[in-house]
Amino acid sequence: MSRIKKLTKKITEKYNTNNPYEIAKFKNIHVIEHDLHESIYGFYKYIRRNKFIFINSSLRQELKPFTCAHELGHSELHPRVNTPFLKRGTLFSIDKIEVEANTFAVELLLPDEKVYEYKYTNLSLCEISEILGVPGELAHLKTLKECQKIF
Repeated sequence: MSRIKKLTKKITEKYNTNNPYEIAKFKNIHVIEHDLHESIYGFYKYIRRNKFIFINSSLRQELKPFTCAHELGHSELHPRVNTPFLKRGTLFSIDKIEVEANTFAVELLLPDEKVYEYKYTNLSLCEISEILGVPGELAHLKTLKECQKIF
């Protein structure tokens, strides 16, 4: 099991939720919706031992939880780093910290148990991802121990 998958599992078990807004609240991370440039989804900021997640208030509602989960990933994986903006193009980033934050968000929002609920459907992992609030183009970041048997 990957380090990021272990971390998301530990967090969801500790807080009994995979909702990024609830986890941020438990961890005293301030989530702020703010009017940002249309190409910016959100960003994470660390200021004097305070953590902030900014989410573009004009973002489509279905993208906000993913953006929050992505920025929560930065707060867990890169806590002292003020990260660059999550932009539309960042979903395809090869930058290590962006890939890690995307992986964190995918593992948080697509727990194995939820994915396995679709085992006997004809849905692809990409389609399941979209249903569960993760952009389909990031489904490849999901690791499943029984992936070959399901899809």
